[in-house]
Amino acid sequence: MNKVRRLFAAVCAGLLLAATAACGTQDNRTVITVWSWEPSMEAEARDFEKANPDIRVDIKSTSGYDNLNSAIQDGYNMPDVVQLEYFALPQYAVSGQLRDITDQTQGYGDNYTPGTWSSVHTNGRVYGVPMDSGPMAFFYNDDVFRQAGVDASQIHTWNDYYEAAKKLKAIGVYIAADAGDASFYNAMIWLNGGRPFHTTGDGKTVTVNLTDDSGTKGFSEFWQKMIDEGLINTQLNTWSDGWKNALAVGNVASVFTGAWMPSLLLSDVPGSAGLWRVAPMPTADGTQTNSENGGSALSVLHLTRKPEAAMRFIRYVCLDPSGIAKRVDGGAFPADTATLNSHAFLTKTTIRDSRGIDVPYFGGQQFNRVLSRAAEKVSLGYQYLPFEVYARGDFRATVGQSYKWANATRAVQKVQERINAGQTNPDGSPLTLPQDPGPKISLMQGIALWQKDIKEYGTNQGFTLQ
Repeated sequence: MNKVRRLFAAVCAGLLLAATAACGTQDNRTVITVWSWEPSMEAEARDFEKANPDIRVDIKSTSGYDNLNSAIQDGYNMPDVVQLEYFALPQYAVSGQLRDITDQTQGYGDNYTPGTWSSVHTNGRVYGVPMDSGPMAFFYNDDVFRQAGVDASQIHTWNDYYEAAKKLKAIGVYIAADAGDASFYNAMIWLNGGRPFHTTGDGKTVTVNLTDDSGTKGFSEFWQKMIDEGLINTQLNTWSDGWKNALAVGNVASVFTGAWMPSLLLSDVPGSAGLWRVAPMPTADGTQTNSENGGSALSVLHLTRKPEAAMRFIRYVCLDPSGIAKRVDGGAFPADTATLNSHAFLTKTTIRDSRGIDVPYFGGQQFNRVLSRAAEKVSLGYQYLPFEVYARGDFRATVGQSYKWANATRAVQKVQERINAGQTNPDGSPLTLPQDPGPKISLMQGIALWQKDIKEYGTNQGFTLQ
């Protein structure tokens, strides 16, 4: 019996020692949760923790805004820090979901390009710190353009682009693909001087004027001509496998998109390494101006209980040179002027792939010089809607009808051409025409539907719409 008691006492003592040891190693660090889709964010967090041992950073990889909306609605499991695209930031700021960090960011504006710094402001207050940017640029397959007899570096106006598209079509190539992408369309409206949206300082009254906005009408008329003449592939959705394959084989020769594109071209179209180049965006009249497509900031959620720790992490990622360098080395395009103007960045001629190999994807071109200048040319004054996330989701259901009409019409034309050539089905039966798509639905008609939906949604959300 004594033996049993001694054994029991020894076990208890061991458990007590283990508990005491566990208490001695208890993690007392402040834990902040960060939601982000940035590939380098895990590495950023570990390096930040080394310099800030009192904070632990929990990274959750996310994309889109459904999860964030659900967390906000449910009121739990919300992050302390969230990565938001510039177009989405006003929606969460106006609805009171983001912390006003104006007082914590005094003097920060000098570190960033005017376009990115203005993008984190809503009603004169700061709700985020720029992390990366997406000034628009013209990415093109130089080899395919030269096969068509075009020097794409000399494309400065939309008419230059139109003439080049006709030459590419003659060799069976589309100059671009667009199946109805709201991000692209908005960026082109901005590029053309359009200012269709305006929100008053108190965030309550929203003006939507797409149908009468000159920049919107000007781009829509130009793009309508490109679509009507069959110069744009309107069937391939951007980022789809079909789109990537068309770029890879040279059936689609160029892309208008943000400056974050180089690393994605390398990963999605590796076989074309050395053939691609970058040029400034062509504009309606050749004027050197630009717009943003993409780019994001880090913001602090309003309900966080750890605002100071959250801001320390944001400062490291967005302001500290080592934090910025880690993201840029991974393919992100910077928002800070120090990096954009640095010799190492401007003279770079390679992109590092997933194997750690530096690839001269743009044929030895110092591509960042073009992209850095593109960032300097971004015009100011464009406003996103305070419910931009919804508006972009609705684009395909409204303006997208025009693209669907174009595809249906083209399908009828192709079958008619085969019938006129005396062709039949593989079994010898006669070809039949697809259903007639009916009256034309123009881009501007789709824009009018989009405007109507936007106004109805905004009114239902409690805004005053004009």
